[in-house]
Amino acid sequence: MTERLLAYADRLSAAPGESVEIKVSAPEPGRYRARLIRLVCGDESPGGPGYKAEEIASPIAREREGRKQPIRAGSHVEFRKGGPQLSGAFTLTAMVWPTLPGKGAPQAVMGNFDALNRSGCSLLVDAAGRLAAQLGAGHVVHLDRPLVERCWYRVSLAFDPAAASVTLRAVKLHHRGPGAAVEEVTRRLEPPVEAIARTGAGVGGRFRIAAWSAGDEVAAHFNGKIDSPAVAARALDAAALERGDAPWLARWDFSRGISGVAVEDASGNGHDGRTVNMPARAMKGWNWDGSEFDWKRAPEQYGAIHFHDDDLTDCDWETDFTWELPRDLKSGVYCIELNQTGKHGDYEESVPVFVRPARHQKRAQLALLIPTASYLAYANQQMPTSWTFNENSMGVFETFSSVDRYLEEHPGFGQSVYDLHSDGSGVCYSSALRPILNMRPKTHLWQFNADTHVTDWLEQQKIEYDVITDDDLEREGLDLLKPYRCVMTGTHPEYYTLRMLDALQSYTDLGGRLIYLGANGFYWRIAYHPDLPGIIEHRRAEDGMRAWIAEGGEYYMSFTGELSGLWRRMDRAPNLLVGTGFTAQGFDSASSYRRRKESFDPRAAFIFDGIGKDEVIGGFGTIGGGAAGWEIDRLDHALGSPRHALIVAEATEFRASYHWVKEEFNHSTSAIDGETCPLVRCDMVFFETPKGGAVFSTSSISWAGALAHDGYRNNVSRITANVVKRFLDPAPFPL
Repeated sequence: MTERLLAYADRLSAAPGESVEIKVSAPEPGRYRARLIRLVCGDESPGGPGYKAEEIASPIAREREGRKQPIRAGSHVEFRKGGPQLSGAFTLTAMVWPTLPGKGAPQAVMGNFDALNRSGCSLLVDAAGRLAAQLGAGHVVHLDRPLVERCWYRVSLAFDPAAASVTLRAVKLHHRGPGAAVEEVTRRLEPPVEAIARTGAGVGGRFRIAAWSAGDEVAAHFNGKIDSPAVAARALDAAALERGDAPWLARWDFSRGISGVAVEDASGNGHDGRTVNMPARAMKGWNWDGSEFDWKRAPEQYGAIHFHDDDLTDCDWETDFTWELPRDLKSGVYCIELNQTGKHGDYEESVPVFVRPARHQKRAQLALLIPTASYLAYANQQMPTSWTFNENSMGVFETFSSVDRYLEEHPGFGQSVYDLHSDGSGVCYSSALRPILNMRPKTHLWQFNADTHVTDWLEQQKIEYDVITDDDLEREGLDLLKPYRCVMTGTHPEYYTLRMLDALQSYTDLGGRLIYLGANGFYWRIAYHPDLPGIIEHRRAEDGMRAWIAEGGEYYMSFTGELSGLWRRMDRAPNLLVGTGFTAQGFDSASSYRRRKESFDPRAAFIFDGIGKDEVIGGFGTIGGGAAGWEIDRLDHALGSPRHALIVAEATEFRASYHWVKEEFNHSTSAIDGETCPLVRCDMVFFETPKGGAVFSTSSISWAGALAHDGYRNNVSRITANVVKRFLDPAPFPL
């Protein structure tokens, strides 16, 4: 099994004068070395520009003692004051919707059992998938039949010391699948009964929902939904459970505070808690009747939380050192580079930090908008291993990178919103507070590392630029963009919030110039957590080229209550902003552009200065061998492309591996690929905006990978330079 030096920062974006905490986990005992670099290019692939970095003198550049820090995946609810005390008679009850009852390991629903000292009690699903009760060291009661997955049950454990008995019940609320509607077992316990199940102070562990304690650790994570958990101060019979009238010690209402991490005790006894590792909220509850899809309009039907054994929001590692950014530090992409030489190998780690300009610093005229929201959407994605993306989309065998192998061998690092949880449900949250192994230089040319082709080209062209990020845009909105004459995107700004999209649209409406150097941009609607920085949410609703499908009734995001899914479903297709929108994808080759007659229009002549009339544009590049590829966009007036927009060049020669986006055809058809579908094309577009602004769109992810070809002496580089030069010119574009 491979090992790695691992690290992450407490934030992705920082300004001079601020500080960034670096958290490190070393694979071996011993010292590691740290240094600061300004990253120019992270592409070390054959034929690429090469890895380029400038070392920056910094106090962080010294050796430190390494230590291994744990990853604790799995979500649950914990209680600051320990939760309700269980003594004498009591009942634990909840509505549950198990999703992985055949896991082969215990999964706790609720209780204070401690697996280390074998004390306390727990209502659980046992290794065979049966509802069970664990009381003390060895007393286990279980039902005969396993629970049916994805079916709602009212479950309960009633302990009666006077009768020296424990009763376990499961009532199937929706009669789907095999199994009895009601199952119950009562077992007499041998004395001393109080010693078996008395779980007051000093006995058992901390009370938890969806897990139990194992000393200082947490184990037995539940997979599935839990709704309306409660604890009563007596042993309830079936009639009392049905009526719901009981002396409640605690009764948690998960429909309250859906947007946060707080869990409220509705009994009035103050046993409030909080979720750990952010299980999914705004989930359909046991009483959802299909009449309302928006949880804000019927919160009482969304009282479920979906827990997973592989949820991870924050590694919560201790800080190893802090980088104090000098007040005169130049804006750019920086990395904290770490190295360790151990007995079993040499280890390297590189943690990116995007340094935006401070308010007191002079701004460049050009801003490079780093798509950090999209980086988080793909963070630690496991598509090659979880759903064999290339085999499904292109019919070729998967090849695993070192990152793929490591994540496969070391589960628990948190997943991307492209992945499935261990129970098969889609991952809807992603966080920056963990090592993100595919957001590194020297990795696959996708997202972060592909975007270093842009920084490399800007540095080579000696074009002054500032780095800003999606995180900054979400926080500051239009004010972040106002100081810049021109904003340039990365190669794949796919995931956007409403605030971010509004800011860019307002920027171009007010005369700003926007260079869209990518494709499949502004496609999915997401939300940032309003109180916890660095965490995004996405629900894969309403069609689209998606890795999983949200359950009906779970399209609205828990963080903000907004409908998620495709922006085009909300009358905000990317065509409105950049003139083009996602039309096809394919990942085995890229194509080239040909000029169209519109390229000779005087409005667009500046774009092709130095480019021949019949010159093939971008028949080269490190991403697929061409400048038009991987994912591509097209102009479409019906989706909002401006009527005066010019298609100045287009690429139309694509292989059958390129597939037309599924949201645009209404039934199965064979005319969906690059050889059969005329809509599989890549449109290079230019148009003017109000108040002297303009937009230029390459509509291709592969474009930036062609910039460095032949020592940057090529027509892709020339066109990009022409556009940047004119877009930085203060002379207004007439409209």
